[in-house]
Amino acid sequence: MAQVLLAAPRGYCAGVERAIITVEEALKRFGSPVYVRKQIVHNTFVVDDLSRRGAIFVDELDEVPDGALVVFSAHGVSPAVKEEAVRRGLRTIDATCPLVTKVHKEAVRMAEAGYEIVLIGHAEHEEVEGTVGEAPGRIHVVDPARPGEFRAEGPVSWLSQTTLAVDETLRAVERLRERHPGLIDPPSDDICYASQNRQEAVRAIAARCELVIVVGSANSSNSQRLVDVALAAGAGAAYLVDRAAHADERWLDGVRTVGVSSGASVPEGLVTELLGWLAARGYADVEPVTLTEETLTFSLPLELRSNRKPG
Repeated sequence: MAQVLLAAPRGYCAGVERAIITVEEALKRFGSPVYVRKQIVHNTFVVDDLSRRGAIFVDELDEVPDGALVVFSAHGVSPAVKEEAVRRGLRTIDATCPLVTKVHKEAVRMAEAGYEIVLIGHAEHEEVEGTVGEAPGRIHVVDPARPGEFRAEGPVSWLSQTTLAVDETLRAVERLRERHPGLIDPPSDDICYASQNRQEAVRAIAARCELVIVVGSANSSNSQRLVDVALAAGAGAAYLVDRAAHADERWLDGVRTVGVSSGASVPEGLVTELLGWLAARGYADVEPVTLTEETLTFSLPLELRSNRKPG
């Protein structure tokens, strides 16, 4: 009988929820427009929805008028961006995920302690750009799949982008340690708890599925990693879709069991939409597979918790 295995946890993590609510509350409290540097989270549906409600998404601060209100995205920014905002007299609200902020602080501490820092991650990702800006000249970015050579004058430590696949990161660390036997570990795991939980949930269902469909946008690192994890864990095939309309009926040929999950920046409504699409094609039997319950929440930025004005 055709069925769906619905992985949990999935969808919004605490950092994403905090960032989206930050923009929503800024619009309510300060009115439109509210500028947002980069996508607040990597999901096209969320960005389009907030745009309709008055948010204006920009790539850089030079697109923001002097004195306007700008929100920094969940992926974080470098100190140089914050300094530019001050010079321009922009009012700011920082929606950086606290777990990304933790990595920023680790980078500063390691640099001050004299370490050369290897940052395992994707150089083009906003989170990596922000982290590099915390210790320019001291951080070497290496791709998790191809950690290349670099020259280090002193002791070497490593950090990672929070949305990577755990297994891939650990393999990269092993290869780095072969070249740098004294490699220093960070004080705590950098991979986001939500990324780990979603990966474990997909890993738990993948071997039972001929097909896994992950809901998430193409520029979402954590969503892409779920596809990788599904394939590595035994799924016959795995695809990433922004929403149900992008799924392909041909994927279902010969498939009895479909696994479904979603990235950490995906609203649950898009998963419900995909389940409806599958049900209309004979996959109405849905078995939830829950590995853990997530209860973590983050407070909103200070500007939205008090009468303090952004600045």
